[in-house]
Amino acid sequence: MNESASVAPVDGSTAAVRSALTEHRAPDRLVVARGLFTGPTTRVKDDLYARIVKGRAHRERHVVNLEKGATVDTDTYFGRFAASYYQRWTTVTDVTVGFHHEADGRAVVALRGSDSGGNSRILATTQIDGSGTATLSAKLDAYLDGGSLWVEFTAVDGPLAVSELEWTVAAPSVIRPAAIAICTFNRADDCAETVAAIANDSTMASGIDAVYVVDQGSDHVSDREKFTEVAEILGDKLVYLRQPNLGGAGGFTRGMYEVSGINEHANLILMDDDILCEPESILRMNAFANVTTEPTLVGAQMLYLMNPEHLHVSAEEADLSKLKAGRWAAGSRHDINLIKKKQHKRVDAGYNAWWSCLIPAEVVAQIGLPLPMFFQWDDIEYGIRARAAGFVTVTLPNAGVWHADFHWKDRDDWAKYFSIRNSLIAAALHSDFDAKSLSKRMTREITQYLVSMQYGLAYTMIRGIEDFLEGPKVLEDGGQAVLASIREERKRFPETVKHPASNIPGVRNSDLVTRYAGFEPDKSKIDLVLAKRAAYQWLGRTQHGVASIPVAEAHWWHVSLFDTAVITDASQSGVRVRRRDKETARELTARTAKLMKRFREDAASTQRQYRDALPQLTSRENWARLYGQ
Repeated sequence: MNESASVAPVDGSTAAVRSALTEHRAPDRLVVARGLFTGPTTRVKDDLYARIVKGRAHRERHVVNLEKGATVDTDTYFGRFAASYYQRWTTVTDVTVGFHHEADGRAVVALRGSDSGGNSRILATTQIDGSGTATLSAKLDAYLDGGSLWVEFTAVDGPLAVSELEWTVAAPSVIRPAAIAICTFNRADDCAETVAAIANDSTMASGIDAVYVVDQGSDHVSDREKFTEVAEILGDKLVYLRQPNLGGAGGFTRGMYEVSGINEHANLILMDDDILCEPESILRMNAFANVTTEPTLVGAQMLYLMNPEHLHVSAEEADLSKLKAGRWAAGSRHDINLIKKKQHKRVDAGYNAWWSCLIPAEVVAQIGLPLPMFFQWDDIEYGIRARAAGFVTVTLPNAGVWHADFHWKDRDDWAKYFSIRNSLIAAALHSDFDAKSLSKRMTREITQYLVSMQYGLAYTMIRGIEDFLEGPKVLEDGGQAVLASIREERKRFPETVKHPASNIPGVRNSDLVTRYAGFEPDKSKIDLVLAKRAAYQWLGRTQHGVASIPVAEAHWWHVSLFDTAVITDASQSGVRVRRRDKETARELTARTAKLMKRFREDAASTQRQYRDALPQLTSRENWARLYGQ
C-alpha cells in the first residue's frame, strides 16, 4: 500500500487533525445512546439488544418490525439506559427516548424503570398510530444505588415498525473533541477489522475527530486491503504511526501523547486491536464523558469473545497489599449470562482496563503520562494514580466490547515477568508497601510453582522481583530488551514448552492416567500443606507414573503429588509436561531465599527511588525520547 496516498502522514500532527481537535458547538439535545436491535455480527445474539417478549417480530440493526399482538422490549444489556450512572456521575436530571414509528393501527409504548433490586415500574406510556415520531421522558431522581430505563413496544391492532430510536439529554455548552487510539502488534487483520467497525458506523464516527493507529509490529496493518478501504472512508481523520515495540503501554501512551499535546480538553478513547468492537459503545462512552460533573475516566465493560453473551465483571479494582488486580468491585456480577441475568446495582470501579477506556486530556495534564512498563499493570497504575489526583473511573454498563476470554490464556508464559515486576512498582508508588508481608506472600507463590513443577514460572517471577529491586532504570528502554531476554531464558525449562497431545516427548498414550483433584485444603492449613508437599517433592515421595491432569484440576496441591504430570494448556491446543527436578528446585529455592532477604532489606529505599522518579518517567520528554522524537 502507498501510505502517502491513503493514510495520513506518520508524524501524527497533521493540520487537519489539529484543527479538528477543538471544542464543537453543542446540539439542542445530546444523543447518549441509540436503540439497536441486533449486534454488529451474527456471532452476537440478538437478545443482547432487544427481547421478543410475545408474538413474532423481526429484528434488524436499526429497525424492529412487530407483527400484530407482539411485544418487544429493550430490557437487555445494550438496550437499557444506565439511569443510576447518569444520576450519580453527570449533570443530567432527565432523559428522553424518541423514535420513529410506522403503525398499522393502534400500538402502545411504555417507558419502564428498575431499582437496585431489579424491581420494575412503568414511568410513562403513550399510544401511537400511523406514521410519525413519539417521545417519552423520565426524571433521573430515584436511581442512586442502581436501576435502568428501557422501552416496551406492543403492536395491538396491527403491525408496527420502530426505527431511529435515541436516548437524549440536555446538551452541555460545548462538545469536547474526541479521538480514538488503537495500539497493534502483528495483529494486522484484527486491527483492520476494528478500525473498519469504527469507520463503517458513520453516525458514531461523525462525533470522532481523529483515529490514531499505532503500529508496533513487523506485519503492518497498512498492508491490508481492508485498511486501505478504511483510510479512504476516514480520510484526514486517520493518523497511522509506526514505532518500535514498546508494548501496550507504549502504544496507548502514544495516542495520549499526541492528543493531549494538541488539546487539553479532549477525550481520548483507547482500544485494543483484537476486540470485537461494538461502535455504539464508543458513542455511549464519549457522550457520557461530555456530561460528567468533572473530567472522568469512562470504561467499557468486557464481554467474552468466545462466549459473547457473558460478562467478565461489572467493574474491577486492585488489592495492592496482595499484588492482585482484577478484583471484583463490591456489588459486581462476574461471568454471568447477560441474557439470563442483569446488573441492577451501581458498581464503582477502581480502574478500567484499556480494552476500551476513555481518558480526558485533563488527567494527562495533571498527572502525566503512563509509566513505560511495556505491558501489564500500566492501565491499573494509571487508574489508581488518577483517582489519587481526584479523577474517578466509571465502568459504564450497556457499553461493552468483546475481548479474548482470560481463562483461555495459559499463565505460564513470559508475561508473568511484567505482571510481578509492574505490580510491585504500582504497590511501591501507591501503597504502604509492607515488605515483610509481601515477601511472605511472594515466597508462598514461588513455592507453589516449585512444588507443582513449574520451574520456568517460578524463575520468571524471581526475575521480575530482581529487576524491580534494580530500581527505575529497568524502565529506561520501555521494556524491549527484557522482553527478548526473558523469553530466551525461559527456554531452559522444558515444561514451558507446549506440545501437541498426539506427540508428547517421552510419554506413550498408554502411560497416561487421568487424575482429578480431591478436596481443596483448608485455608487455615494451607501453609502446612504446602510445606508437606515441598518435603515430599524434595524426598521423592511422589506418585510415579504419568498423571494426565485437565487444566481445571491443575491446582498446586494436586499436581505436586506426582513425579510427572501432563497438564492441558489453558488454550486447549496442547499440553505441558512437568517433571520433578530436584536440582532445579534446589537452585531456585536458594535463589528465592536470598532474593527475599534482599527484598526485605531494600524495599523501602527502592520504593523511594520509584516515587522520586515518577515525574520524570511519566513526562512528555521521557516518552518523546522513547519514540525517537
